[in-house]
Amino acid sequence: MAAPEQEQSQSFVDRLSRQGEEALGKIAEELISNPVVNAAIARAFEAREKAVQAQEAAMGALNLPSAADIERVTRRLRSVSQRLEGIEDSIDRLDERVAGVGGGSGEDRLARIESRPDEITRDIAALATLLAPGSEPMPRAQERLTVTDS
Repeated sequence: MAAPEQEQSQSFVDRLSRQGEEALGKIAEELISNPVVNAAIARAFEAREKAVQAQEAAMGALNLPSAADIERVTRRLRSVSQRLEGIEDSIDRLDERVAGVGGGSGEDRLARIESRPDEITRDIAALATLLAPGSEPMPRAQERLTVTDS
């Protein structure tokens, strides 16, 4: 095809397209303004709403969840998931702080805790020998001394 013929066919297609759009617009306006069509559309929407209500009632009677129920559960699950992630983050931060305060791994802390009763037992034995019958009583001045951790 030559260039002028192609331009002429494109302009014909454009004109035809515009005329079709205008005709459809006029038909749509006339249909919307027609009270019979307007009433039919309103009745169709009412029927659709009643059908949706009947469907929900039937699904409820069968104990099946509706789309709205599933959406509610999905939103709730997302909320719980986000809260759980926040709790996990808090536990991780707390664990890091405890590890920082403890100054070592869990095994080191466990070893220190296990050695503590042995230290307490030695201290009690030393006190028992000091307070045993036949030993000298503690001087009064020493009883009033306050001991601090160093």
